[in-house]
Amino acid sequence: MGVNSVRSATALAAIAIATLIQPGVSYAQSKYPHQTVTMVTHSSPGGGSDVFIRELVKHLGPEMGVNFVVENRSGGSGAKAMAKMAQSPGDGSTFYVSTPTYIQTTLLSKVEFGYDSLDPIVTIFQDPTVVYTRVQSPFKTLADAVNHAKKDPGKGKWGASNPTALERIALEKLNRLTGARAAVVSHEGGGDMMLNVLNGSLDFGIGEVQEILPQLQAGRVKLLGVFSEKRLEQYPDLATAKEQGFNVAVNKFRGIAGPKNVPAPVVQAWEQAVQKVLAKPEYKKVYQAESLIPAYKNQKESREFVGEFVKEVSTSLRELGIIK
Repeated sequence: MGVNSVRSATALAAIAIATLIQPGVSYAQSKYPHQTVTMVTHSSPGGGSDVFIRELVKHLGPEMGVNFVVENRSGGSGAKAMAKMAQSPGDGSTFYVSTPTYIQTTLLSKVEFGYDSLDPIVTIFQDPTVVYTRVQSPFKTLADAVNHAKKDPGKGKWGASNPTALERIALEKLNRLTGARAAVVSHEGGGDMMLNVLNGSLDFGIGEVQEILPQLQAGRVKLLGVFSEKRLEQYPDLATAKEQGFNVAVNKFRGIAGPKNVPAPVVQAWEQAVQKVLAKPEYKKVYQAESLIPAYKNQKESREFVGEFVKEVSTSLRELGIIK
């Protein structure tokens, strides 16, 4: 399946996907201890994590000599996926597609298995969060959208991920900073949300470029702002939220986590393969188009990063009064 067909399926038919597992391609014999490796994501088909991991394993498969399958375990704001992972063997056969969601769900909910039930393997990307709308919309900037939410509270509908997602917390910060009252509709996946923006059920969506790239390239949606410290290289005319007067930024990461006690040789295989794949021109072209920013960290660095991230998010949630 080519890159274009994968993106098309992601953008236009995500909610119609019946199967939860996408078979990979069988590759040559491998030194890796398993011929087949399952990648579990909390995202529904077409969501950011789903798009990210399906593209990544197309390039990792030949590098590692592994047949990858992707299993979508949506629901419970990531709790179902974490439960699946925490009960999986730590032998290198099953991994979790990690994002801030698995940390926030743990902090906000009483889950049996949380982020601390898993162990970071590698961190791969920083993924900027954008606000978008359909191209026919009269709104041109994030400031326009916020002003609309202030003048007509609850009238404009905003689509966002599950209540524990980082972008959802960013929207809450935006509301509190501006006094806006946006009506928020939760979605387990970015594919569903994008379709609802296109059909007019939602006025705005908050997500990642990779979720909407085909429709962005086709001129069916437009970007209003980005919650990052700097403007995106691919969209230099897109002003950040801070440039538009809103001191809100999102530091969303994408990586891989596993059960506890994954053998060191398996971790090293992942560390080496991910670094090689990130340097490949064919994959670089894909992730640059999706505005993914390489942020590679090995396991030791990822453990430290997650520890600091937990502290930062906990502080933010307390400041917002969401947790005590």
